[in-house]
Amino acid sequence: MRVKDKVALVTGAGSIGPGLGNGKAISLLLAREGARVLAVDRNLDAALETQRLVHEQGGVCEVFQADVSINADVKAMVEACVDHFGRCDILVNNVGISEIGGPVELPEKDWDRVFAVNVKSMFLACKHVLPLMEKQGGGAIVNMSSLASTRWGGVPYVCYGASKAAVNGLSRYVALEYAAKGIRVNTVLPGLINTPMIVEPLTKFYGGDQSRMIALRDAKCPTGKMGEAWDVAHAVLYLASDEAKYINGIELVVDGGLSQQ
Repeated sequence: MRVKDKVALVTGAGSIGPGLGNGKAISLLLAREGARVLAVDRNLDAALETQRLVHEQGGVCEVFQADVSINADVKAMVEACVDHFGRCDILVNNVGISEIGGPVELPEKDWDRVFAVNVKSMFLACKHVLPLMEKQGGGAIVNMSSLASTRWGGVPYVCYGASKAAVNGLSRYVALEYAAKGIRVNTVLPGLINTPMIVEPLTKFYGGDQSRMIALRDAKCPTGKMGEAWDVAHAVLYLASDEAKYINGIELVVDGGLSQQ
């Protein structure tokens, strides 16, 4: 019960396809460890599926439908969290999308959309949650970045990598500005993780062969296998818990050692 009696707001809490995405795993683990969870997703059915799984394991979970790149939706999301639970102790900014393409090939509209979802959403969530946490006397924010924010990974993800680098900078800035107010902000950088998010875009990139895509990505990892959503969720749980009360402004890499190659 590492986050017992805390309230956690998780964005991107549903999976975009069959299987376990990071947001779903994070929601399940936080609930299992005692938090009351508001599971937010643009796809209400995906959020409801996460809620169903939380309830099956005896946890507490409410859902909210929002496009977190829209200010009014984010404001309403935070208000819903307060309406349901009275506070917000943990914010997990997990929403993220990607588009394949380098700076020449990528359409401008795709660049703008990725930055709106990956960066603006976190700015907006912080805008509305920080005053609440400050009034409460503290809180923990965990932002989801990527190893792609620091290095080339073999796939032309220029907007994804750049947007996640912006997430790192945003997180460090807010962490230092609000540290004296009892609010911690940390970032998780997953490496190659086998979740539903990679299936459609990367299967296309690897010639339409999903098995080949998974095999090639597994082979890149020092462990011989990609990570799974639970690996990311456990990192988030640690940073959100009081065990990490003196951890602030860091970038926690979850990659099986890939970044050390």
